Amino acid sequence: MYKSYEELDVWKRAVELAVEVYGVLKDCRDFGLKDQMTRAAVSVSSNIAEGMERDSVKESIHFLHIAKGSCAELRTQLIIAGRVGAVDTVEADHLRTECVEISKMLQGLVRSMKC
Repeated sequence: MYKSYEELDVWKRAVELAVEVYGVLKDCRDFGLKDQMTRAAVSVSSNIAEGMERDSVKESIHFLHIAKGSCAELRTQLIIAGRVGAVDTVEADHLRTECVEISKMLQGLVRSMKC
């Protein structure tokens, strides 16, 4: 068992994902896309934290599903950003792969909480 959400590997990876997204977009001049992508990236770790601080398993799982949704949103935005040239396609692919891995970890956490 964990003492704090900050000990969860999935939360740590989600924080790192957000940091990487900010780094990749630091020179991006498409402020609308940049804002959407950074919000989605920050939302992943934020919703993990919020969910794990809830008082019931049902509520916790609800927020983990929101975090998964934010991962999917960010993956879509990375595809678009790569295609329009706002983000290098190699970097976009790397970040999308990380989103997929985080999403799998979240699904595993949800499964473990349902037992």
